Amino acid sequence: MWRYGGDGGGFLAFPGAVTRWLWCDADVGQQVRHEGEGAWEGGPAFWDAWSAQVQELLGQILDGTPAAVGVLDTELRYRYVNPTLARMNGVPADKHLGRTVAEIVPDVEAREDVLHTVVADGIARETVSSGHTRADSPLERRYWHGAYHRLEQGGRPVGIVGILLEISAARHEQRELERARERLALLDEAATRIGTTLDMDTTCQELAEFLVEMLADAATVEVFPEHGTSRVPRDGSLRLRRAAMASVPELEVALRPLGVPGTYVDYQPGSSIPRCLQTRQPVIDNVPDDAELGRVAPGAGRVAAYRAAGIHSALIVPLTARGHDVGTVSMVRAGTSPLFDEADAVIAQDLAGRAAISLDNARRYTAEHNAVVQLQRALLAEPGRPHPDLDVAYHYRPAGRGVLVGGDWFETVALDRGRTLLAVGDVMGHGIQAAAAMSRYQAMLRVVAAREPRPDRILVELDHLLHTTGAERPATCVIAVADPAEGTCMCASAGHLPPVMFGPDGQSAFLPVAPGPPLGTGHGRYTSLTVPWERDATLLLYTDGLVERRHEDIDASLARLTRIHAGTAPADLIGQVLARVAPDDPEDDIALLAARPTRQRSA
Repeated sequence: MWRYGGDGGGFLAFPGAVTRWLWCDADVGQQVRHEGEGAWEGGPAFWDAWSAQVQELLGQILDGTPAAVGVLDTELRYRYVNPTLARMNGVPADKHLGRTVAEIVPDVEAREDVLHTVVADGIARETVSSGHTRADSPLERRYWHGAYHRLEQGGRPVGIVGILLEISAARHEQRELERARERLALLDEAATRIGTTLDMDTTCQELAEFLVEMLADAATVEVFPEHGTSRVPRDGSLRLRRAAMASVPELEVALRPLGVPGTYVDYQPGSSIPRCLQTRQPVIDNVPDDAELGRVAPGAGRVAAYRAAGIHSALIVPLTARGHDVGTVSMVRAGTSPLFDEADAVIAQDLAGRAAISLDNARRYTAEHNAVVQLQRALLAEPGRPHPDLDVAYHYRPAGRGVLVGGDWFETVALDRGRTLLAVGDVMGHGIQAAAAMSRYQAMLRVVAAREPRPDRILVELDHLLHTTGAERPATCVIAVADPAEGTCMCASAGHLPPVMFGPDGQSAFLPVAPGPPLGTGHGRYTSLTVPWERDATLLLYTDGLVERRHEDIDASLARLTRIHAGTAPADLIGQVLARVAPDDPEDDIALLAARPTRQRSA
């Protein structure tokens, strides 16, 4: 828009699709119209005209610019649009004139509040509008960036000029980047909260709780049963074990009839979970009717429970790791929650993929853990028999399921002259190799004890044998040779924690046995300590899993052990020690051996 002329009148130029140059007489408002290429509807007589050459150049600028340009009066009625704006709005240029923005593009959030503010205070502003014009577009939503400034005549506002550029592609890319960042942030958080242990069910519960917090109203994680733990249905249905379940508080009561963790669920052929496992793709079931819900559910009998809970949307994703199926994750939404969509499925797949690796690691660990525990128990099941004048009890507790079993062991060997060798040891390391090494130590101990009378000499011989045979796993060990007839106990230690003697008066004390180096170094120098052993006193040997805790000084745990007042049989003492000293979920194995003489010593 340009103006040129004197006080008595002038030319007003709005080049556009159908440019109309208007001569406005200031006194009588007479309009003289010249048809050009733009579109203009005349107004008050305040415009002057520039030279024809300048007008032509400026007209080419507006007609050729890819920016959409429009002029609105103070009531936000179109007074001019260029061809780009006409195409953008999907309305011919001359059909805009005299009509408001809301009339031309009713489905666009045009931020008319901002435009009115520009008219009112004259401060130029930029804003983003969005929605859909009358022009066809494949986009879900379009976005425009607009810059607006006020037009004035004699200090009085007469309208505004807007210049718009479509930024839909940039906004779409920005949104995709934001979604990618959100997914990465979600996966980063999931990595810290899912798979914190090597226990499979704990990992499943962490996954279910995380999904409820981030994505669903309720979530269940179901895995394939371990071999031999459940009868497989013969009707072609699929049996899974429900490992975990979580929900928002509002759904807890309504979902109880659908099963609890630890139970087995049979899924009818063709239902959602078998289809998900067959295709290894997410399955979305939104707003099914009763007949369809009966088909996608585990069984038709669950329809009433789903309806009572208000469930209207379900998303099932497979748990697949290293090329094989682990199970599935099922999520539901109820009440006023939105339906699941493809974006939710992408996020759920990412989370399930990460969790499946943790679950597969946990499953592999569980299999190895169980095998090691069984081997460990088998090797410890038949320690040697002590002499009948010594009451002996022992106990082995494997580490918690979150860590590998170690090589803790105990042994008793009947010696000559009524003496009994008592030993507890700990092979360094974990797993099947440590358990196998433990068996080797036990066998060597029995052989050496048959020809060496003293604990220190037994340890020296063991250390030499293990070193010369290339033992890869050192071990600690404490040996006590009990002689009830003499009323004495001779002890020696290879880097092991000291034994505890519980007296008949209820007092207890650590035996000050000098610890030598662990077995297998080849440099063992060991010293025996002989102490009196009263008939009603009980000796306790133990491994470090009993007293070591990650966040507690070992001296505090040892002090807790000495506060036990034991005047009972060895088996009862072991029960008290486990109840009052042992960790609830030990991070290492625990081996205990307790012994007490059963007859008076000789005179």
